[in-house]
Amino acid sequence: MSVLNIRQAERAGARLVIGIAGVSGSGKTYTALQLAWGLANGDASKVGLLDTENRRGSLYADILKDKKGNVHKFLIGDLDAPFSPQRYIDAILEFQKAGVEVLVIDSVSHEWNGLGGVLDIVDGHAKSIHGWKAAKPEHKRFMNTMLQCDMHIIVCIRATNKTDWKDPKNPKPLGIMPIQQEEFMFEMTASMMMWDGGKQREIMKCPADLVPIFGQTGEFVEGYLTARNGLELRKWVDGGTPLDGKAEHARNTLRTHAEGGVAALNDAWASLGKDAQDALGGAIPHEIMASAEEFDRQRVAVQPGGEELADLNNQVLGDGAQATA
Repeated sequence: MSVLNIRQAERAGARLVIGIAGVSGSGKTYTALQLAWGLANGDASKVGLLDTENRRGSLYADILKDKKGNVHKFLIGDLDAPFSPQRYIDAILEFQKAGVEVLVIDSVSHEWNGLGGVLDIVDGHAKSIHGWKAAKPEHKRFMNTMLQCDMHIIVCIRATNKTDWKDPKNPKPLGIMPIQQEEFMFEMTASMMMWDGGKQREIMKCPADLVPIFGQTGEFVEGYLTARNGLELRKWVDGGTPLDGKAEHARNTLRTHAEGGVAALNDAWASLGKDAQDALGGAIPHEIMASAEEFDRQRVAVQPGGEELADLNNQVLGDGAQATA
């Protein structure tokens, strides 16, 4: 089975992942929601907010207003601790299932250093060598879900003063930096640091086509980002080759389940419904099936015996076996 769908290169089916970092009060949430509204083509019912900030997102319930002053309501869901990568993944997929087209995550910093986040997973293995071996795959799965889901995603990232303590006798101030994995901001389609309540932004990464909207990489840009800028993003996305929306949604849904292996992929396929299955030609795309098969193969390679061994452990030791195996 081939692992690729080789075709002529076209800008089609683009899904944007945009990162906005900043200190408290820098305008991250407000800006993200405005961009999301425009990117959703002005349909607030297609905008979702995943709130990890103790319901602070609800304070923004009335900010999407048209020229007549009418309030347009978006969808919101609160994610409580533990802020494990898997719970973020589950939340993202719930919004996808709800039909959201643009998801704002406020914030992704909890996934890294919040209660139950990546750094907590590492600390939980403090007395062994398995800390990062356990945490890194979890974080990668979270990133993969963001990059492959069927929604545009705008993430808010907390920022704070950081110091390099590699030499305790000579600590080096690093300035204000995002609270996330070191390369996180460069995994985005575009990313920026927000300053002065949203009036200024420092562009960390921006592709050439989006420079007129955000600014040049390394540039400090004055002025607010608004729903109009989000609409410009939408026009850029829609300017690509038109795709069958039903087929693309089905394809992206399958991609987000391929990591679970062939069984999970088959379950996702069965849940699509006949219309969506027909839109994909009546069969799971071969490259997605190949991906699921490889995930299954890797699981067995990492732990010889794979699922059979896990099932045996559970039978002998009970449900807690996985945590100590």
